[in-house]
Amino acid sequence: MSNFIPVCEPYLNGNELKYVTDAISTGWISSAGKYVTEFEKQFADYCDCKYGVAVCNGTVALHLALVALGIGKGDEVIIPSFTMIASAFAVCYTGATPVFVDADKLTWNIDVTKIEEKITSRTKAIMPVHIFGQMCEMDSITKIAKIHKLFILEDAAEAHGAMFNGIKAGAFSDIGSFSFFANKNLTTGEGGMLVTNDEALYNKARYFKNMCFPLDGNRNYMHNDIGFNYRMSNVIAAIGLAQVEKADEYIEMRIRNHDLYQQYLANVPGIIFQVKHPKAYSVEWMNAIVIDPVLYGHTKDELIDFLKEHGVDTRLLFTGMHRQKSLLDAGCDGTGSYPVCDWLAENGLYLPSASNLTVEKIAFICNLINDFCSAH
Repeated sequence: MSNFIPVCEPYLNGNELKYVTDAISTGWISSAGKYVTEFEKQFADYCDCKYGVAVCNGTVALHLALVALGIGKGDEVIIPSFTMIASAFAVCYTGATPVFVDADKLTWNIDVTKIEEKITSRTKAIMPVHIFGQMCEMDSITKIAKIHKLFILEDAAEAHGAMFNGIKAGAFSDIGSFSFFANKNLTTGEGGMLVTNDEALYNKARYFKNMCFPLDGNRNYMHNDIGFNYRMSNVIAAIGLAQVEKADEYIEMRIRNHDLYQQYLANVPGIIFQVKHPKAYSVEWMNAIVIDPVLYGHTKDELIDFLKEHGVDTRLLFTGMHRQKSLLDAGCDGTGSYPVCDWLAENGLYLPSASNLTVEKIAFICNLINDFCSAH
């Protein structure tokens, strides 16, 4: 379909080709090379953090962060039920158990009023996930973590450059984790990064990501711990460096697109957007909406089918962790009530969200949504 609008596509309009060509032409294509080091430095600086550790994807970034924090078998980590399953899987990789908390009805982030009731003697960390580019209510989370002496690991996979109370995503926590998957505001296709202000955590992450080779470079092939090959290649880092150079521009494009969606859909009954927290600066990773089928006149599945017929790609919102067979089979507790999480999964979708999506395409999509509502 020639006029097909994908749900998201990468936007590469900076020095990506120049830097990748340099990496290839000089032969520096593995995990050694100047672009890895420079990407780590520039991205950490962008997050107002001292240290960055580049890895091969966002899921291993979470796992490596948990390992650096010493999370392991018998421990519990509190996470939102409304998240991408990588958040939970990373906890499971360590032998620890993810413990689920429902979402806030307005912001769709973890409901901070329900965190403390999930804390036990085994709880070691809280993993707030900044959903769709809006940071969680970090003031309350920081207070809770301090009272209960817990680590904070920010899953900021969707929130490059987002802020809460003027503090950047990743800088609120002991360690922050990012993804550079193809649909992210900043992308390397695949890739991830840890950021921290703690030198000890930085060195642990570097150590474990590289098979536990000594940090002094000694290659006597004696390994004292079980490590991982989570390195990022110099070629991928070259793309990442070019992306960071234009980070603010890409974020402004996503915010513009989100504002247009809200403007064009403002008078369509039954369309619900994520509410911005007054202290949050959201980078609008995805343009997610929830459908009230009574007011809109159609279910979200009917809208998805209608948009697909007209060449518009969409995606479902996350199914809650408390309903994931893989996690329940692994011993996670899925009992209890998660009404907001279930509501989001049952009625939500997200619309095309590429940084360079044109005004004309956004207007076309919104006109379809409006027309379908009018037709019921």
